[in-house]
Amino acid sequence: MSAANPQPAPAIPAKVLAALTGIFISAMMAGLNSRVGSLGLSDVQGALGFAPDGASWITTSYTAGEILITPFATWFAITLSVRRFHTIAIAIASAIAIYLPFVQSLDLLVVLRFVQGMASGALVPLLMMMALKALPLHIRLHGLALYAMTATFSPNIAIWLSGQWLDALHVWQLTYWQILPICAVAIALVNWGAPKEPVKYARFAQGDWLGMAFGVVSMVLLTIALTQGERLDWLNSKLITLFLINGSILFGLFLLCEWHHPTPFIELRLLGRRNLGLGALIFTLLLMVMMSATALPMTFLSVVHEYRVYQAVPLALIIALPQLVLGSIVALLLYKKWIDARKVFALGLAALAAACFVAAQVNMEWHRTEFYFAQVLQAIGQPMAVVSMLFLMTSVVDPKEGPYFSGIINTLRVIGSLLGGVLVGHLMVTRTQFHSTVLSGHAAMTHGNPPQNLAEQIAMQSVTLSVADVYNLFAITACLMIPMALSMKYIPAPNTNS
Repeated sequence: MSAANPQPAPAIPAKVLAALTGIFISAMMAGLNSRVGSLGLSDVQGALGFAPDGASWITTSYTAGEILITPFATWFAITLSVRRFHTIAIAIASAIAIYLPFVQSLDLLVVLRFVQGMASGALVPLLMMMALKALPLHIRLHGLALYAMTATFSPNIAIWLSGQWLDALHVWQLTYWQILPICAVAIALVNWGAPKEPVKYARFAQGDWLGMAFGVVSMVLLTIALTQGERLDWLNSKLITLFLINGSILFGLFLLCEWHHPTPFIELRLLGRRNLGLGALIFTLLLMVMMSATALPMTFLSVVHEYRVYQAVPLALIIALPQLVLGSIVALLLYKKWIDARKVFALGLAALAAACFVAAQVNMEWHRTEFYFAQVLQAIGQPMAVVSMLFLMTSVVDPKEGPYFSGIINTLRVIGSLLGGVLVGHLMVTRTQFHSTVLSGHAAMTHGNPPQNLAEQIAMQSVTLSVADVYNLFAITACLMIPMALSMKYIPAPNTNS
């Protein structure tokens, strides 16, 4: 066959596509289960009569379960078989979802959400692993675009779903039951499409179990410290200080064990490659910057104008709905031989920076519509950045290294989202206190007889200025990432005929 008439790319078996589709649906379910549960927490605690401080542990427990399983999920999927591992995880998540609305004990609810967090968190790493393993080069970038939707589509469509369940239908139980039909479809597709494989018992003797013990305990301690730190006043709390110190030490021991073990759960040496090491740093920062897309406008609108989640839904849909096509459009663009993925990555970061700079002009007169342009820039920038970054990273990974890479990238995904939420929360508290102090001092000097609503005005203005501060910080961070993205190793477009 001549070069002018290349052979057509082989068709992908229907069962492979079915299994991959099922795993993609599962990954979306995991994201929705986490995000909607967090957004609906205040309604759940109100319905069940839990105090806010106690109810905060529900989110902490889910996040802890999700993060501790992520580095190890692909190892267990290979050992038990993807079909069996997926079935177990889906079954656990579904069974707990059915029971959760009937739980009256806060302690039991915290434990069940922890277990459900592990089950759901185990599903997302399978998507990256299967995309790298099952998809040939001529469509692999579209598989990466599907994975990118776990960071771009899922968190935003969750806001619409939360608004539907809590404000439109007023059925808070759907916060937990929403995943049931999704799980049913996913388990049917994967059980039909994924091959039946025996359990690889020999791998159990090869596992880094000491490292896993260090990793599990350390990630639970650090997650508790980070999610509860603001409420308990960080280092002024002995509990938070103890968890931060011990969690950091144990996490270091986990990394040390993984580095020296002959068959680690995650291969840290991969980060020695420029695109992986640099990409890991950028990805973590990128996830933090992407928190600006919905967390900041929703915080502003809920505090200053008393918006409910349902009223902020258009801001999320502006970002979420275009992701259904934009990821694949970016993938098609990256297949062009004249395209440099690093420049697409940089343009995506520039769009995110521009979105943050635009939104940083916020004032107390802003409502939902004033954020629309910034949200459009977010919708364009997110897939350009995430899909291009994944292409630059996965292109230096051998297919047999896919499970190791999946463990690394998904651990960074959870950590980056966690740190982004913690950073936004901490900055909003500290900057609001700062602006409140400054404005109160100014008011004391200029108003001999202050109006009755002055304190309320100062509080609203302090929140507004704080939101602008965080937007500016994220904008600067996105700008600083642009030269980092351009310094990654150039990767030519993949051959679509292979």
